[in-house]
Amino acid sequence: MIASIQGVVAATGKDYAVIATNNGIGYKVFVPHSTLERLHDDSDAFLHTTLIVREDSMTLYGFATTTERDVFDTLITISGIGPKTGLAILSTLSLDSLRNAVVGDRAEILTRVPGIGNKSAQKILLELKDKFKFGLDTAPISVFDDLNSDVLDTLVALGYSIVEAQTAIQSLPKDAPPTVEDRVRLALSYFA
Repeated sequence: MIASIQGVVAATGKDYAVIATNNGIGYKVFVPHSTLERLHDDSDAFLHTTLIVREDSMTLYGFATTTERDVFDTLITISGIGPKTGLAILSTLSLDSLRNAVVGDRAEILTRVPGIGNKSAQKILLELKDKFKFGLDTAPISVFDDLNSDVLDTLVALGYSIVEAQTAIQSLPKDAPPTVEDRVRLALSYFA
């Protein structure tokens, strides 16, 4: 098993980075969008990895933190969730959003992930409640209530990624105004 990789970012693609190690080998590592946004060509990189070995391939998945990697490893133990779907979940949702979905039994949060419908989301939530052991009891359930979900949808419609929108929403003060419009304005000021 390859538990981590360190090197220089030789190239990036839509969902991967090529990490050139000091021994002259470049490894193609599939990463979530939140990790990919931190990687720039010719910069140093250190990723926590999981190696998936199949009959016809060996694929490396990399993450900025061990928590992300552990969540990915947990996700792919769910029947019907493979590495590509697990990566899509982590590319679409922040860890806090995933926690909120599990703690609050909010399938609609998971249905934002491409390829996951309501039935799959319900199944994932059911299985994750037993498997997630990373501070679910302290997760901020109220961060993505219906009001903030509308703010999220608006920010995504304006062209921000879901992860960027979630980060902006999480930066809102606890006494943020109770209207979608005012919250969107505040969230947009996060990007200024």
